[in-house]
Amino acid sequence: MSYAWADFVEECKQCKACPLCETRNNVVVIRGSVRAPLMLIGEGPGANEDLQGLPFVGQAGKLLDLLLSAYGFSGDDYHICNIVKCRPPENRVPTAEEAKACMPLLAKQIRFGRPKIIVLLGKTAYKYFMSTEEAIGKVRGRFIEKNDFLILPTFHPAYILRNNNERITLWRDIGLVREKMEELGLIAPLSDIPMMPKGRA
Repeated sequence: MSYAWADFVEECKQCKACPLCETRNNVVVIRGSVRAPLMLIGEGPGANEDLQGLPFVGQAGKLLDLLLSAYGFSGDDYHICNIVKCRPPENRVPTAEEAKACMPLLAKQIRFGRPKIIVLLGKTAYKYFMSTEEAIGKVRGRFIEKNDFLILPTFHPAYILRNNNERITLWRDIGLVREKMEELGLIAPLSDIPMMPKGRA
């Protein structure tokens, strides 16, 4: 019997692999297209995401949407998810055990999505996805080739909301993603280059 996307979503909803299942309202799986050339992976759901069952729908999500829209991405171009699919209480950082418990589901999700480029949003996503303690500031903005994927670590939009002077950094990194996708023929060329925001609002 074939294992379809609906089966995967149901598996996520039934998951009790770690204690986060006890406090969640919803399992947060995806926003965007199931199969897409670009996958963006964040840390974990926050309060808004937990209530709506969708990733990146709070203020950080609005900033991410603004950037994706500015660079001409549509919902068919990307698949947005998180390292863990259940909200850690009080929006704390997921533990290593929680991330490890959720990784088999993320691996299945990547197989469904078949992305060519994976953007890791923030230090937690970078740490757990790449199994490293290296500071994200040392690698952000540079593509890493691994397992036939091009992986780009960058800052989390929530970090940008707290550090507006870094907004242009995230903006440029999303621009690099757009350029790479055009170069690889994954997306049609963008006719107008978006204006960069100023370093400070």
